[in-house]
Amino acid sequence: MTTTDDWDVVVVGAGPAGSITALAALHERPGARVLLLDRADFPRDKSCGDGIAPHVLDVLDAVGASDVAADLRREHRGISMLELALGDLSSTREMRRPALVIPRERLDARLVEAAVAAGAVLRRHRVRDVQVEADGVVVDGETRARVLVGADGAQSQVRRSLGLTLPGRLALGLRGYAPTPPGRVGRQVIRFAQDRQPSYAWAFDRGDGWSNVGYGEILRDRRDRPTHALMRERLEDLLPGSTEGAQSWRGHHLPLSTARWGSVQPDGCVLLVGDAAGLINPMTGEGIYYAAVTGQVAGRTAARADEGGDPGLCYRSEVRRRLRANLVSTAVGGKVASHPFVLAAGLRAAAADQRVFDDLVELGLGPGRLTPRVVAGLVRHAR
Repeated sequence: MTTTDDWDVVVVGAGPAGSITALAALHERPGARVLLLDRADFPRDKSCGDGIAPHVLDVLDAVGASDVAADLRREHRGISMLELALGDLSSTREMRRPALVIPRERLDARLVEAAVAAGAVLRRHRVRDVQVEADGVVVDGETRARVLVGADGAQSQVRRSLGLTLPGRLALGLRGYAPTPPGRVGRQVIRFAQDRQPSYAWAFDRGDGWSNVGYGEILRDRRDRPTHALMRERLEDLLPGSTEGAQSWRGHHLPLSTARWGSVQPDGCVLLVGDAAGLINPMTGEGIYYAAVTGQVAGRTAARADEGGDPGLCYRSEVRRRLRANLVSTAVGGKVASHPFVLAAGLRAAAADQRVFDDLVELGLGPGRLTPRVVAGLVRHAR
């Protein structure tokens, strides 16, 4: 097929995973022809907990977007206090590194602006068809890419065009914005349900008088999904007052990661990143860190495609190197945490030892793993 719209890298989806892919590709190879496609105009809202781990800003520093990371740190007050609760048990401690709470409408627009400033071209377009050919990938019969990156979320059209399915479980989350009550100012609060494990409600103070509030649970049957009204009831039961004055409710699906992530990424010149690759922490529902890391690796891999080697193989190998220990640990942690007595033991261990608390935060928000200290704490505090 002959096309006139040729690019070195085409990225489908301009959220954090896609924008960081573009930034990484241009940082690795300035002057590369990089096209960002998204079906929406920016800024646009996106359902998310809005919690941004400090590791994400580290990735921005690494892909040449240090000014963006500095701006985000300056514009949004870091939240260092994290409260974890289950029934009458709770553990409230200061995190080793503060997290930011940034509405996705602001974060995504800022990252897109940075990618365009670095040299990417942003185009509004809804992708419908992807055809892999011997010398690249053709999108919708008219746009050719040497490497195509699917960063188009949980319902990825790129992934579906390749006939790929995700092996993990699916969770459902509901997010809204509500006024922050005095007792939750400067805090991120997570309260786990006792009768529906694994599930939890959250309230993350944005620092501007409003909090991101929500509720999420793993779907036992993908055909039997709770309504938004029922999820708001469960949020209110766990965190009373959280729905008062709330607005902008949005639901979203979360494809949870497994220890077998490599089976999702094929060889060849199509790379899948972030939610499109099924990379959501099964313990916490966190996905921005995975989006950032896989975007960084995908961008670098795509920029080096001319050097030879199979891009899919190179990308898969590097992601495994960076994330395998974490993915195995979170897969195990996600399963054992479905038992309330294990979750209770974890909260007691975190309340008793700051180091256990830090390890659990690292496991839930960043590249952490199940450490001997965490395992020992679980055993010591099991009842």
